[in-house]
Amino acid sequence: MTSVKEFVDGLCRLGEASFTDSGVYGYLRENPVDPASLAPYLFYTPTHYTRNLIHKNDLFELIAICWDVGQSSRIHNHAGQQCWMAAPIGRLAVQNYEVVHLDSAAGHCELRAANRLEMDPLQPAHVEQEMPVHAVLNLPEYGQRAVSLHVYSRPYDRCLVYDLARSSYCEVPLFYDTEFGRPVAAPAS
Repeated sequence: MTSVKEFVDGLCRLGEASFTDSGVYGYLRENPVDPASLAPYLFYTPTHYTRNLIHKNDLFELIAICWDVGQSSRIHNHAGQQCWMAAPIGRLAVQNYEVVHLDSAAGHCELRAANRLEMDPLQPAHVEQEMPVHAVLNLPEYGQRAVSLHVYSRPYDRCLVYDLARSSYCEVPLFYDTEFGRPVAAPAS
């Protein structure tokens, strides 16, 4: 097991040329993070999953996302950026979606559920560039909290979220609940 500090140091050593699907995905598979080393970055709340910044530079950011039982993300994309995920604590489902139709002028979209992957301490995942729209779910039947580590290259602060019921989408800002182990003030509404 690798401490989260060693994990970050290793990602920094990879360098830009190795920030490819196979390079970072292989690094995640070969360097599982010791859950105990994540303690300073774990923050749960019953109202929503939390985004906890561990490290950020121009090439990538590493975020610990804490999921209470039954919590899930909205369906979203990653603003054209790459993402790799690992679940050192618990397990999570990643539901991918195919964009069937998108009308940017009207903010209208049609999505179709595609494949579903499962992440756990032995199986990381990555966002498929050809199908980047997805949701992450800590399904109630899993019966436990989970933590996922997300490596985003390049860092981004906005993404598109999709509403299946309304066949619509919009851009939303992203925020952190904690940065480097310290709470962040809630964004103004």
